[in-house]
Amino acid sequence: MFLQDNDLDDLEKLAEAAQKAKDDFNDLQTRIHAADDRLKEIPLMQKHIGTYVKTKDVYAEYKRRKFSKKFYAENDKAINDCKDAKAFFDEKGLAKLPTINSLKQEFATLTAEKKKLYAGYGKARNDMQEMLMAQQNVHQLLDYRDAEHGRANERGER
Repeated sequence: MFLQDNDLDDLEKLAEAAQKAKDDFNDLQTRIHAADDRLKEIPLMQKHIGTYVKTKDVYAEYKRRKFSKKFYAENDKAINDCKDAKAFFDEKGLAKLPTINSLKQEFATLTAEKKKLYAGYGKARNDMQEMLMAQQNVHQLLDYRDAEHGRANERGER
């Protein structure tokens, strides 16, 4: 019935439909994971930007004083925090820092997009499972019929 309802009257159509359902689900899952990864990265980025903004003047003064040991001893936490933030930005390949507001906006957009993607996630998963189950059932039925046909031929030859 499932095959008739979905106009899957031959093995090739069924294989194509199963592959498409699988691809659609995997694409959706990949997009959700990408959004999740970015949603985890944004707060970290905001933290480093805040740290950098607070400590960049101290680091600039440290450089201006030609890396004075005395100045470093008095401001080591701020200097190291600034270096850590700068290293994070370098690792991400950022030449120009995004603004906190742009990151907040991106976070809100990604959250809405992820919610929308999750709305279709369950349906895509169910569609994929139905198609794969139908494909598996058809293959098992055909293998069973081939085996029965083979046994009937053996009996006829004896």
